[in-house]
Amino acid sequence: MNVLFYLTPKCDCAYIEDDDTLRQALEKMENRRYSAIPMLNEEGRYVGTITEGDLLWGIKNKYHLDLREAEHIPITEIDRRRDYVPVSVRSDMEDLSRIALNQNFVPVLDDEGKFIGIVTRKDIMKYFVDTLQRAASSIGSDQPVLQEIRKLDL
Repeated sequence: MNVLFYLTPKCDCAYIEDDDTLRQALEKMENRRYSAIPMLNEEGRYVGTITEGDLLWGIKNKYHLDLREAEHIPITEIDRRRDYVPVSVRSDMEDLSRIALNQNFVPVLDDEGKFIGIVTRKDIMKYFVDTLQRAASSIGSDQPVLQEIRKLDL
């Protein structure tokens, strides 16, 4: 299955740019209620992912500041514990599923390495639930399987 069927396009994604400040990142994450957000450079290439923990530990370990002071701190000065692994637009759902075990979303890059959107873990799970449901229905022994799937309310 092509990842583009499940892609949340860049225009519908929240992201920060690598020239944003700490304050801008905090405010965007707070307004969207995100715990992690992709970071792009000015060419639109995926740089990494900033998490709430990255921000918290960056503030604790590097700065004694209030929010107004955060306006002058480039977001690139915050160390990231780890970046979310991106995939190529040519990846399949099996590739995404392995990566999504350890992250909330999977950044998707075009053939030039530019960020084009994300696929959420929820969408990946929904794909596999739908696939399981179709398979169970086709063999006629779907009642117990379908009842459990319906409980998930995906």
